[in-house]
Amino acid sequence: MKHFPFASACATLLLCLIGCTQETPQKTVESKPAATQADLVKHGEYIVNIAGCNDCHSPKIMTAKGPEPDPARLLSGHPADEPLPAITDKKMIAPGQWALFNPSLTAAVGPWGTTFAANLTPDDTGMAHWTEAQFFKAMREGKQKGMDGTRPLLPPMPWPNLAKMTDDDLRSVFAYLQSLKPVKNAVPNPIPPAM
Repeated sequence: MKHFPFASACATLLLCLIGCTQETPQKTVESKPAATQADLVKHGEYIVNIAGCNDCHSPKIMTAKGPEPDPARLLSGHPADEPLPAITDKKMIAPGQWALFNPSLTAAVGPWGTTFAANLTPDDTGMAHWTEAQFFKAMREGKQKGMDGTRPLLPPMPWPNLAKMTDDDLRSVFAYLQSLKPVKNAVPNPIPPAM
């Protein structure tokens, strides 16, 4: 009877040793295949559409459903040949009052002055010479043309919201913008507020 506790302890120890030497199944982490250029472009188009980029950056045409982005000028910014009417009541754009948009929503006037939506197409008058790094800087830091020492992106550009996109999302948007048909359109520079 004295041998039973000893035998029991030996058997338990043996089972523990055997259990410790058994290989534990390894969890495998499935890696996603690298996104193709076509995948990036498709995802970028999706983001541009849900983020409302066409709302300001695409001139509009009137349809039975109301104004819609002009497919021939998609994301080409405020048309350079579309003058804005004069603001006759300056009190309307005084701080804390109103911000006004043109009918195409490609230009805005407010206490910050007058801003025009940029040409995002890969034309020389748009983003043809931008690098992905410049695009990231513009979206994350609100720098005009994604360059240090430039003016900030002006209202109504919602770059602080877009800054929260993931690197993959920004990379996809840039890939989509670079895949667009280039549209020649030299957007006017912003006009500072009248003092």
